[in-house]
Amino acid sequence: MPLPQTLDAWLAHIDRVHSQSIALGLDRVARVRDAMGIEKRAPVITVGGTNGKGSTCAMLESILRCAGYRVGLYTSPHLLDYNERVRVTAVPASDVLLCEAFAAVEAARGGVPLTYFEFGTLAAWKIFAEARLDVLILEVGMGGRLDAVNAFEPDCSIVTSIDIDHTQFLGDTREEIGREKAGIFRAARPAIVGDPMPPNSLIEYASQIGAVLQVSGRHFGFAGDRQQWGFWRHDGGKLVKRAGLAYPALRGANQLLNASAAIAALESLRDRLPVSMGDLRRGLITVELPGRFQVLPGRPSIVFDVAHNPQAAAVLRENLSNMGYFPETWAVFGMLRDKDIAGVVRHLRDGVDHWLCVTLDGPRAATADSLARIVREEKPDADVRAFDGAALAYGAARECAAEDDRILVFGSFLTVADAMRVQQSKQRPH
Repeated sequence: MPLPQTLDAWLAHIDRVHSQSIALGLDRVARVRDAMGIEKRAPVITVGGTNGKGSTCAMLESILRCAGYRVGLYTSPHLLDYNERVRVTAVPASDVLLCEAFAAVEAARGGVPLTYFEFGTLAAWKIFAEARLDVLILEVGMGGRLDAVNAFEPDCSIVTSIDIDHTQFLGDTREEIGREKAGIFRAARPAIVGDPMPPNSLIEYASQIGAVLQVSGRHFGFAGDRQQWGFWRHDGGKLVKRAGLAYPALRGANQLLNASAAIAALESLRDRLPVSMGDLRRGLITVELPGRFQVLPGRPSIVFDVAHNPQAAAVLRENLSNMGYFPETWAVFGMLRDKDIAGVVRHLRDGVDHWLCVTLDGPRAATADSLARIVREEKPDADVRAFDGAALAYGAARECAAEDDRILVFGSFLTVADAMRVQQSKQRPH
């Protein structure tokens, strides 16, 4: 059978290789990794957690690039193009590079059924190995212990936060989920925890294996005023501070938690990857990450946010309340049906005036009618409307919202991506 010749064809192929879209486990990835024979050539920072992974990865990449390092970044999911998942020196991998890497994985797997994410993780590793990079940043897809990324040995691991999500795979409690996420820790290596109140299971596992555990608020942390902030950490018996830092360019009240976890990781690797105060400041000021409380310029105010679980929705609610007063908020809302939809709505029900619920593409998507029903259960007097897609709902929001109103597009990455495409089409010159 001939190999696919285009990126779209390859993506369709790797989507069919395994009978399940999600099948956690390291055996398959490890077998193909070994068959590919790619040796680790650079320090690896692995980033897991329920929320904040993408922001933390983006800050790490930005700071390290400002320090002059050649950085490879692997993240998921993507918003608009698959190429976004694999970045080499801040540039998304080309179609040609991805196709060549997919072909290498296909040649090495010898019939081993890889999931879409596993196939992509191995392809990213191939691209990074050939790019001769100084450091790799790998974002966990789901959980940690059995995630494909965990087949690659980290020099430092970060768990940003722990909350209830992906319960059918990771467990129903924070203790169960915390143990899964702690699986990316390694003996005698830094284990950075950005959650100030991590579950005991995570702490206990780190202790059992002898990881060098550092928890936000205990071993490191932050403090600041409206103009600037500072990072602190305990180093043996000494208190070390990095003061006069600029606030991250990423908006949101939780970003200092993410930034301090990123800095703690870099501090733990300072002998191998030294970073100056200037690098930290420039990296935080210039970091970019679409879709994470992204506020577009102009009126009405438009906010894109991929909040799709209750913890992220609570942060989104706080961020929205800090924006000031808007007469009406129009929310374009789409989610996958295996998420805690009611929990998300509960956090935002009093901050949204008009709910434009959408049906997304794909078998896991919740229908607009089912979303509308949940919204009405949580807020019986809500103005709720149903649409066949996010693009239609976003168009309706743009038509209905007054100049002083706010449009919020949130939920699944697919919801934000569809609205982004509409927004980009409006901005292109005709």
